Amino acid sequence: MKEAAAELGHLLVFAFLFCLGAFMVVPVITDVTMAALCPGEDQCSLAIYLTGLQQAITGLGALVVTPVIGNLSDRYGRKALLALPATLSVVPLAIMAFNQTRPYFYAFYVAKTLTAMVSEGAMMCLSLAYVADKVPEGRRAAAFGVFSGVCTAGFVGGTIAARFLSVSSTFQVATLASVAAAVYLRAFVQETDRGASLLRDEEASRLLFAPSSSPEEASPRLPPLRKAPSLSEMATLLTSSSTFTRAAVVTFFHSLGETGLQTALLYFLKAQFHYTKNQYANLLLIIGITGSFSQLTVMPLLAPKLGEKKLLVVALTGSCVHGFLYSIAWSFWVPYLAASCVILSILVSPCIRSIVSKKVGPSEQGMVQGCITGISSTASVISPLVFTPLTAWFLSETAPFNFKGFSLACAGFATLVALTMSINMRPAELQTDTR
Repeated sequence: MKEAAAELGHLLVFAFLFCLGAFMVVPVITDVTMAALCPGEDQCSLAIYLTGLQQAITGLGALVVTPVIGNLSDRYGRKALLALPATLSVVPLAIMAFNQTRPYFYAFYVAKTLTAMVSEGAMMCLSLAYVADKVPEGRRAAAFGVFSGVCTAGFVGGTIAARFLSVSSTFQVATLASVAAAVYLRAFVQETDRGASLLRDEEASRLLFAPSSSPEEASPRLPPLRKAPSLSEMATLLTSSSTFTRAAVVTFFHSLGETGLQTALLYFLKAQFHYTKNQYANLLLIIGITGSFSQLTVMPLLAPKLGEKKLLVVALTGSCVHGFLYSIAWSFWVPYLAASCVILSILVSPCIRSIVSKKVGPSEQGMVQGCITGISSTASVISPLVFTPLTAWFLSETAPFNFKGFSLACAGFATLVALTMSINMRPAELQTDTR
């Protein structure tokens, strides 16, 4: 048990370093993009469209790649596949660390688009499968919350660093953090047995009372190796029970709203309240600190008492309030108030991941987590296609009416659909499977 805890601890350190490097550039990337494409302006349709295009391409790539990588990790190991996103994430950061002029920005844009197809979704998918390999079902929801909390702590650390560093120094430090994450993964994180130890624990009591005909039958076996899943196999998995189906729908609409919010928010704040790098950093600090506290403290306390289904409803309610409050912001301090709703909304993903994790065996954790990530990526493809032109339109002078936060309100309505579906999810569906 102590050895398993130590191995999970190394995974948490890796996740912290990875997120530290990845999120450190978030507060500065809007200003860098605007300076490269539309110098001296507070509104730039080209920047909005390029950001939306990048999100769509990244989501499409992750939709195809992440489920395959997740399933391959069931065969070749979590650590072996984690090395891929950990290494690729260094490339775009290194480009901007060298220079932030327009040619280098375009090189960064292309490299980020291509590498994010693998690095963003796959890192979370593989890490959660790693946690599922190590933690029994009864404590898995809290473990997912702790892992997400550590990732959010990396987000907080990166945002604090960006608050006090120059733009060029921010990219340089982010590159070093990403390199450190890749090296730490290689040196310290141990490969899992893909849940074989958990299977042995569950079968040990049966073997004590059940006779075996041969030593081979009594010895534990690793899960069978599997080929990469086809789209039909993934569709069959997601429709094999009402729990999977509803979890997939909730994931899709929640991701649709969250991605729409991310697409529009920073440009909305720039146009409406003339936010700068430091104000972005302050806002992201509130989000990060609140989210980290929620995942590390609130979820481990509430998940055992309320259950994942009730906690999911509460979290989605907070997510709806989060989006609607941003859309009607009437003063520069209102977004800071809206950011505090993250204490609830950030629990949506760990709840869904825990629900679906309990529905499959250890040999399918990578595949099912990859499928959920793939559904989220599908929403990430569709969302920019809808919210990018909507945001650019309502921030321009040709808007049909004066409501700059209209696209944010639409994102809130998408989350409201997810909330409705989660309320209709019956508690019994979380306990029994209909397969």
